[in-house]
Amino acid sequence: MQNFWPSSGFEQLQPTARGWLQPTDDYLRLFLARPELALVPESCEAECALHAALAASPSRPVAPGELQALQDADARDNYALFLRFRDGLLAAGTLEAYYLGLFPRDGTGRVDIPPLFIDLIVQAILRSLLADSTDAYEVRAAEMLFRPQRISTEGGRVLSGDLVVIDMFHETGGVGDFGRFLAEAGAPVRAIELQVLNDGNAAAYWQETEEAEGTGRHRFLLDLTHEVNNELGHGLVLTLVRARSGLKALAGVLQKWVAHFLCIAVTIRPVQKVDDEAWRWHLGLDVEATALLNDLYEGREVEPARLQRLVSLFRLDFADPREMRADVAGKPVYLGLMMDAGGVLRLKPQNLLVNLPLPPAAS
Repeated sequence: MQNFWPSSGFEQLQPTARGWLQPTDDYLRLFLARPELALVPESCEAECALHAALAASPSRPVAPGELQALQDADARDNYALFLRFRDGLLAAGTLEAYYLGLFPRDGTGRVDIPPLFIDLIVQAILRSLLADSTDAYEVRAAEMLFRPQRISTEGGRVLSGDLVVIDMFHETGGVGDFGRFLAEAGAPVRAIELQVLNDGNAAAYWQETEEAEGTGRHRFLLDLTHEVNNELGHGLVLTLVRARSGLKALAGVLQKWVAHFLCIAVTIRPVQKVDDEAWRWHLGLDVEATALLNDLYEGREVEPARLQRLVSLFRLDFADPREMRADVAGKPVYLGLMMDAGGVLRLKPQNLLVNLPLPPAAS
């Protein structure tokens, strides 16, 4: 068993009989230690007092006057957002219930907390789902659900890298602003070394996941190439499915995601195209894929350059068609995964929970 993502707060959460996660005071204290709420030398007396009171009792009520007493406007806003998040989480009872409440299936939800809080919830839930995982590819694929990725194509391979790390690498050579300062001062600097995850370096990846957040994290790229074509000559092409496909690992994570929230067994597998005259249902795993699949389904013309941004398609099948809407029971659901024009992929795992064709009683 691997001890990965220590900053996820998994160990500070209390699982219910269903396996959902109840927040605790220790879990809420993790948010107080984050840079957005941590004290700084400029913190006023009122902020220090509020921070100390919340650290002692993270679920205590906070009077409006306590917030107004904070001299720094940004600090007031940060605490107000945290308290809104905290109160909603405590009222929901579990991370999962709170998450589902943010994205109701009837489309009436309103997200009034920063995306950061949502990503942290997703990470904690995934840490619980993968608690027994020994597959580095699966855990790296799970990072795509809560950390934006930058997609690149090199040598016929589709690679997914952490957006923050990749952009820092391009801008500073992988040393960051502080590392650049040290370099200018003549101090030795260890730059980030980007690596494509493989069986040979999987142990190094596990070691990285056990470390605290820092500039040395999230440096492993995931190979999303699912099939490899080998030219055999005489017009013959041999197509091989990669045993260590990042897309296959991602599909497995998404299966567990659906089962955990909806108690529904599904199978998800990558496909090259939608070759289905009876195509009835689809959903995008991100904003770009949603729009593309809608256009393709409606028969609208799509520019080739836009199609090339499609990272993958998936086919989802319900193990029990009786758990689907009656008018599409037994039909496959097609999923799309797509980067934007800047090569960035922002996977939205809530789409998979909100947009599946479930009967009204299951909504």
